[in-house]
Amino acid sequence: MMTDKLAFHHPLKVISISTLSLCVLIGFLVRILFFFFLPEGASLTVLEGVKLLAVGVINDIAMGAVLLTPLLLISLGLNEVKYKKPVAIIIMLGLLYAVFRVFFTHSIFHDYGGGTSRIAQIFFSYKLLSFSIRYFVPRVRQTWRRVTLILLWVLYVFVLLFNAVGEYFFWDEFGVRYNFIAVDYLLYTHEVIGNIMESYAIIPLIAIVAVLTVAFVYWYYRKWAWRLNNICAGWKYLLHFVGAALVAVVSLLYLNYGSARLEGDNLCANQLQQNGTYDFFTAFRSNELDYSAFYQLLPEVESKERYYSLCGMDSTGKVTMVDPVPMEKRNVVLITVESLSSSFLKSYGCDKDLTPNLDSLITRSLAFDNMYALGNRTVRGLEALSLCVPPSAGESIIKRKNNRADGRSVGDLFGREGYKVRFFYGGDSYFDNMGDFFSHNGYEVTDRKQLSNDEITFANIWGVCDEDMYKKMLSVLDEDAQSGAPFFAQLMTVSNHRPYTYPDGKITYEGKAQSREAAVKYTDYAIGQFMRMAKTKPWFSNTLFIIIADHQASSAGKTSIPVHRYHIPCIVYAPQLVAPQRVSTLCSQIDLIPTVLSMLHYSGTTTFAGQDILSPDFKSRAMMATYQDLGYLQDNVLTVLSPVRKVQQYAVNYDGIDYVTDKLMNTVNKDVLLNAQAYYQWANLYYMPGNQ
Repeated sequence: MMTDKLAFHHPLKVISISTLSLCVLIGFLVRILFFFFLPEGASLTVLEGVKLLAVGVINDIAMGAVLLTPLLLISLGLNEVKYKKPVAIIIMLGLLYAVFRVFFTHSIFHDYGGGTSRIAQIFFSYKLLSFSIRYFVPRVRQTWRRVTLILLWVLYVFVLLFNAVGEYFFWDEFGVRYNFIAVDYLLYTHEVIGNIMESYAIIPLIAIVAVLTVAFVYWYYRKWAWRLNNICAGWKYLLHFVGAALVAVVSLLYLNYGSARLEGDNLCANQLQQNGTYDFFTAFRSNELDYSAFYQLLPEVESKERYYSLCGMDSTGKVTMVDPVPMEKRNVVLITVESLSSSFLKSYGCDKDLTPNLDSLITRSLAFDNMYALGNRTVRGLEALSLCVPPSAGESIIKRKNNRADGRSVGDLFGREGYKVRFFYGGDSYFDNMGDFFSHNGYEVTDRKQLSNDEITFANIWGVCDEDMYKKMLSVLDEDAQSGAPFFAQLMTVSNHRPYTYPDGKITYEGKAQSREAAVKYTDYAIGQFMRMAKTKPWFSNTLFIIIADHQASSAGKTSIPVHRYHIPCIVYAPQLVAPQRVSTLCSQIDLIPTVLSMLHYSGTTTFAGQDILSPDFKSRAMMATYQDLGYLQDNVLTVLSPVRKVQQYAVNYDGIDYVTDKLMNTVNKDVLLNAQAYYQWANLYYMPGNQ
């Protein structure tokens, strides 16, 4: 029987106190559990153990307060005011308008593509229907609120319990709290879910967590009674709202700026006292993965010497290019095409006529038939083409706060040679931090914001169509050419990207118009239009036109790095300067610019790891990576370096137009492994911005 002391309580108070208590209890128990599974070589004193438990409780309370912040917003709707005129009429008309927009007009949700528009239709339809029911049938409001709050409560509890299970398995595998690897798991959902389902008894675990969740909520619900009548209104509610908001703000400030001051010299103790959920968000924000903590290391001297040798560097880490012929200041136009898999081209085995312009250009160009992308995201391709170094562990350098190359970028090099250096992007260059990176590494950025309304004929959520951006680039390059200075211009396309929309009447495609293949065909059409317009320019004959993919359209495969999913087209077209040739040498995106520099007879120094593909001294290999798995292909052996100092090698067999990895090797090819380790270790620990 319920006592008078616990007669009635604010439902949000019940949810907040119970959830916060659970957050602290889970954090405490998880730390106690981790004591018994310390990483090899780690130890804790009694004093360190007491301290980390105390600090851990403070961190858990602060994170719990931040996690409960959404309840403040939800509380705004838990009153009767919204059901009174004219507020109810305004809400109803707003929802009707939203439903009309998502069903009968071309809204922003249609632009984004995929299932977004369907989700918007379901959401706004539900909100309209549910509000109408509550408005016209007042007696259901109490029950509706009660059920909604209970479901929210269940969600909080389930997530906290399931997160605790996830923290345990993550600690057991990696010996640390959540870091960027956990973020990576969200980015590679298909592969990760498959791995989890195969590695753990996930269904029983979910069932156990669900039972515990229901038991916890049921016990608290029976113990604490709720009063739901007009529960969030009046000056008392306002005071509670302001107070709770201040607590959340102070908690967030503490987590961001104060918690680090409580850390000591024992790294293991620091890990244990942290809150795993906050670590996850910190990892998402920092985008970095500590290479020295997660990958096999060579002695520093050995890593340096082997890296310098592989890259043709001197003892100072510089590549000296010497050419007896003075440098030819040719213009360079580099078109980086979004998601252009080699498998889309007939030249590489496609049975559909999706890319007639590109296939025609290949026959008249210098084509690198065996080139591989550095990664499977746009920033990886841009990183490779602007810095010419092996991929970084964790997120691309471009998306990091510390992304200044200190004069070592491709843009800086061409700028020193008197070139006008530009980067063009059809969308907002704020996306993926492109604008910040390129504008601070020698490039002048032109994106959608620089186009007038008259210059835009078609746009979707990603940006203007490729044709519009090509026209803008041509007009800018016309002005640069009149100045007499040569130009280096790189353009990143957007049309071959979901939602796969493009201007009407440009192509004919038998199939779904809003599809990847249709977008590829439009992308190829726009390239053809660009080349035809470029041929009319007086600077055309003095220009190298390079077309290369940033990455393939898909990276899924049987292994974490399926080699054939990184194969991309790359062509250099300059009919009066470059003889047509098909080059079958295995090479990487990072080799493109060094090759172009050699073609221009450049003499000078660089810090590029890439090499001239056409040189007889070229060391054939390719690098490819996800956010945590770092691949290195040489002599038909794919070496994959992974966290927890894991190393695997695969025999790579050639099958038709693609390489396939089909056999895990039982014996290690030591020389290839050492090369892989040297490339990645030196680049990640000593070359990357911030490591100088």
